[in-house]
Amino acid sequence: MSKKLGILVSSNKHLDKLIALCGAAKNMGDVEVILFFTHLGTLLTQDPRFGELEGLAKMSLCNVGFESHNLKPPVVGIGEKDYGTQARHGELIEECDRYVAF
Repeated sequence: MSKKLGILVSSNKHLDKLIALCGAAKNMGDVEVILFFTHLGTLLTQDPRFGELEGLAKMSLCNVGFESHNLKPPVVGIGEKDYGTQARHGELIEECDRYVAF
């Protein structure tokens, strides 16, 4: 049974560390990573390196935070159903074995 690592991203910094952490977790083989982007963290979706997270983690974002920065879909790695509310953040906390915030 795989372990789950939940990561809240509310900062528009540290994308390199986020990519490295998700890559390391994937290499472990038995860790599922779930990312939730909110507030300034939604700005990372505009970084050319954001697409490197695709395939490393299940990703979703706060649609209110996303739209508050005048951002528009589509975003690489974020499906139509992945634009959610803070309720999704609450679910992430409930279902993950470990939790990290950036």
